[in-house]
Amino acid sequence: MNTLPAYSGARISGCWALRADGSGGGEGSLDRLLPSVSTSLSPRKRTTSQCKSEPPLLRTSKRTIYTAGRPPWYNEHGTQSKDAFVIGLCGGSASGKTTVARKIIEALDVPWVVLLSMDSFYKVLTAEQQLLAANNDYNFDHPDAFDFILLVHTLRKLKQGKSVKIPVYDFTTHGRQKVWKTVYGASVIIFEGIMSFADKELLKLLDMKIFVDTDSDIRLVRRLRRDITERGRDIDGVIKQYNKFVKPAFEQYIEPTMRLADIVVPRGGGNMVAIDLIVQHVHSQLEERELSVRAALASAHQAQPLPQTLSVLESTPQVRGMHTIIRNKETSRDEFIFYSKRLMRLLIERALSFLPSQVHIVQTPQGEDYEGRTFHGKRITGVSILRAGETMEPALRAVCKDVRIGKILIQTNQDTGEPELHYLRLPKDISEDHVILMDCTVSTGAAAMMAIRVLLDHDVPEDKILLVSLLMAEMGVHSVAYAFPQVKIITTAVDKKVNDLFHIIPGIGNFGDRYFGTDAPPDWSDDDMDEPSC
Repeated sequence: MNTLPAYSGARISGCWALRADGSGGGEGSLDRLLPSVSTSLSPRKRTTSQCKSEPPLLRTSKRTIYTAGRPPWYNEHGTQSKDAFVIGLCGGSASGKTTVARKIIEALDVPWVVLLSMDSFYKVLTAEQQLLAANNDYNFDHPDAFDFILLVHTLRKLKQGKSVKIPVYDFTTHGRQKVWKTVYGASVIIFEGIMSFADKELLKLLDMKIFVDTDSDIRLVRRLRRDITERGRDIDGVIKQYNKFVKPAFEQYIEPTMRLADIVVPRGGGNMVAIDLIVQHVHSQLEERELSVRAALASAHQAQPLPQTLSVLESTPQVRGMHTIIRNKETSRDEFIFYSKRLMRLLIERALSFLPSQVHIVQTPQGEDYEGRTFHGKRITGVSILRAGETMEPALRAVCKDVRIGKILIQTNQDTGEPELHYLRLPKDISEDHVILMDCTVSTGAAAMMAIRVLLDHDVPEDKILLVSLLMAEMGVHSVAYAFPQVKIITTAVDKKVNDLFHIIPGIGNFGDRYFGTDAPPDWSDDDMDEPSC
């Protein structure tokens, strides 16, 4: 990355940027881990703060920041086109890394940020190591105490936009809890830990490396306050531990990695000048990565035959009659809901016919064999694109007993016109299921593509996804089929046109507003905020 400019008064001018020739403290001086300065350090008990699971959102003085989701991270081909921006924060124990991270998050004012702690990646101790830890003889501040293989694998997947599972480390038992935390989706990932710069493969994943440099006396005072007030220790014990273990560990393993930093932040979270400079640089990087997926979809894959993966419900007099009613702007809300539900039931029944089945022979009450068929798969899961797609859930539940339901909230940004992922709740082990993805209208296909991309990032096989929609535009059909040729598309009707506002023509109007009885401004399209389908 480019070296950040100097900024007087923030000690930014005293920071270092990595040099391509390996001099000035580049990665060439590392083997895999940073070499030890000495081997005389005594092992010590774990002293840094425990890792806590991050909440799904963070509330700051300005806004609520969602820690899951992001704008489009894929192109019109449905493939990965940009990675999340990863910030690495390193520094000694009690240097204020977490405080700096949260200050950056608040100042960034970006709605999709993940805060990842290195504390989650401590190795599980063996029986012998457990005994050492019980006697305060296991060194938790050595690089070998961390599972760098799992850490690098996890951070790489998260940077690529994939769903990952983060271990939850129990510092009482020195082991990982059975339940791991699932993390997915971010424009910015902030990774913090005392050994954040200690592994070469890990360094390659960091787009920006920050070292939090806090005076040793301040770090000692913070440790005294914490250990005495929160952990009930005496002052002599805390000082002894600091002098014998904490200070030497910092000098041997942590401080030498300062030379690898792109920027050094003195005084931690109190240095708002340095934090503002960091935020400006991150914003410039994010602006360079912005995508215009909807515009690309509007000009691609059109004027071609409809794909073979598309199945349109037969236009019988009954089906056409129901379309006549729900498309009529004069239809009352009660009738709109009634006939929409009838169409949804037919649509779901049609979709189920595309699921794999196998021969199953049963015996009738008359004692005769009947050669029937049963579903050939583990489970069926329905996933609705909120909010309109949620109206199709009762139809799915009516024909699939004990079906699992997931939800994805995708909304259109009113400034950029691009879809944005805001929330998802997917059932456990969804990668093993056949998934029926439900949305009521699909115009450009941008939201449907985002939802499919989410399922793929959660390891759902593409050929196990069925997209069902009451009404689609040809543009949306082409967009989805081109990007994801193995996804089956099932609908009750396909309209040919989409206007400049991305309304389906002749269309059905704003399905969510008509169904739920809410009003929308006249310039809103079928794809806008309260009707997030695209």
